[in-house]
Amino acid sequence: MQRRHFIHAAAGCAALAASPLAFAQGSDWPSRPITLINPWPPGGGADVQMRTLAKIMSDMLGQQVVVENRPGATGSLGAAALMKARPDGYTLAQIHNGVLRQPYIAPTPYDPLKDFTYLINVSDNPFGLVVREDRPWKTFAEFIAHARQNPGKVNIAVPGIGSPGHLISEQVAEQYGLKWTVVPYRGTANSMQALLAGDVDAAAESTGWVPFIEGGKVRLLATFGKQRLKKYPQVPTLIELGVNASDFSPWGLVAPAGLDPQIAARLHDTVKKAMESPEFIKTLSTLAQEPVYMSGAQLREYARETLPQQKAIVDKFNLKAN
Repeated sequence: MQRRHFIHAAAGCAALAASPLAFAQGSDWPSRPITLINPWPPGGGADVQMRTLAKIMSDMLGQQVVVENRPGATGSLGAAALMKARPDGYTLAQIHNGVLRQPYIAPTPYDPLKDFTYLINVSDNPFGLVVREDRPWKTFAEFIAHARQNPGKVNIAVPGIGSPGHLISEQVAEQYGLKWTVVPYRGTANSMQALLAGDVDAAAESTGWVPFIEGGKVRLLATFGKQRLKKYPQVPTLIELGVNASDFSPWGLVAPAGLDPQIAARLHDTVKKAMESPEFIKTLSTLAQEPVYMSGAQLREYARETLPQQKAIVDKFNLKAN
């Protein structure tokens, strides 16, 4: 499935017809706070984005949407938590490629295609390679040259085993014949702390590094998408630099399987309106991100199409847990 921006597309699941029983079940929703599980640590880009979305949703729904952080297992613990939640519209979680990939790495309590109600995709989550500003490497080529000259001595922080940062780091090492150590952390906030402390030489991370670039603490050497980031048009992509690797990391929202279609439609419509709001778009812009809309049906189809690719990645880089 090609990357597409559907912001002005028709709302796929908004037109779901509700039965009289479904109407009876969903007509008073929401009558209490909603939990939105963020599977990453506080303080990272995902946390900022999801808290902004939750605030806007709260205003729209007249009920508080509470963000709950459950970091670990490369961002798959939020999806796992849905297995203990009722399909009543009061527990939602972020879904991303790591959630789809994790079942091939280690046993999970969920089946990505059977256990979720796919609601909507919200944005892309670009990745890039950053180093401390006081380090001597001004370009990606200089960093690669340093890694060549120091086999086994370069450490790269990534947000978990099997994350986009991990996979791209492995692909770069394979292409250039490098030996470096990938160090998994629980999320971007932790990776950036390690980088600033000098515990690692670089971080292959999502755009939680933006405020550190703005603060003059880190330098962005390359981005991992197919196109340059609008916020940093001077920074090349890996593809431009001759690396045969790129990443598209959409993230969306899911609920437990069996959610009332009327509630699913209202959640979809609320999130879609929220993600189109000036406040949310401004937050994304500060994170070098953009809205990327997919309906629930389109997001589920994306998941279905990408699952074989996720398995192939796990097999290629021997990521399966022992």
